[in-house]
Amino acid sequence: MAQEISHHPAAWIERLARFGYASKGVVYFIVGLLALQAAFTRGGKTTGREGALKTLVQQPFGHFLLALVGIGLMGYAIWRFVEAIKNPENKGNDLKGIATRLAYVGNGLAYAALAWTAVEIIIGKANSGNSDSKQDWTARLLSQPFGQWLVGTIGAGVIAFGCYYFYKAITAKFRRKLHLSELSNAGREWVIVVCRFGLAARSIVFFLIGWFVIEAAYMAQASQVGGLDEALETLAAQPYGAWLLMIVALGLMAYGVYMLIQARYRHFNANL
Repeated sequence: MAQEISHHPAAWIERLARFGYASKGVVYFIVGLLALQAAFTRGGKTTGREGALKTLVQQPFGHFLLALVGIGLMGYAIWRFVEAIKNPENKGNDLKGIATRLAYVGNGLAYAALAWTAVEIIIGKANSGNSDSKQDWTARLLSQPFGQWLVGTIGAGVIAFGCYYFYKAITAKFRRKLHLSELSNAGREWVIVVCRFGLAARSIVFFLIGWFVIEAAYMAQASQVGGLDEALETLAAQPYGAWLLMIVALGLMAYGVYMLIQARYRHFNANL
């Protein structure tokens, strides 16, 4: 086994990536499930990815399950770094390709931080106060020269990501990376529908988060910045909020399923 891994590094990277996609899927499924419960009952809550980890650790065998998810999230982060450095999908070295690969690095750092949060929860050192790292970083940026413009640009970038996810949902080009030949025609169609629904819901969340950041820039108040949990709370506060929250919650659960489908059926380039 050790010899196989040393001679075929792509094999363990692929396994790590698949485990990472599955772990990410679990996190988003939990976020969506809690939001769905919150829409019409008192048994759930609107929370983000960190909240999903804290919910997971409270379940039977929670520490063991969270440890597995934490390892998977770190695996996902490593895969993103591999995508950025080795460029297995040939994104190119032009401006667009470099921007894409830098986005992979940012995504990898975000999930490495989430994996570390899982470790902190397991050892009992997770922050239970009201500190918000997003708001802390926003306050630091706002204090810099041209800080409002910088924060506003970041917000516009987040909205651009939302547009990209919506584009993926509409075009369904993600199917090119999935090996679904072993499924029936009906099975493939259902998989595509679920994936598109999940990506569309994710785009809505990006739109809201980006708007929060732009608001913070315009008002020069870091407290306006919000994440996934604040986006869900905003939806719940709208007219017909329970129904809006239900739709997006189901979409986030679908996005979690999409990640699980990636874990099972994604095609990986052999030149890793």
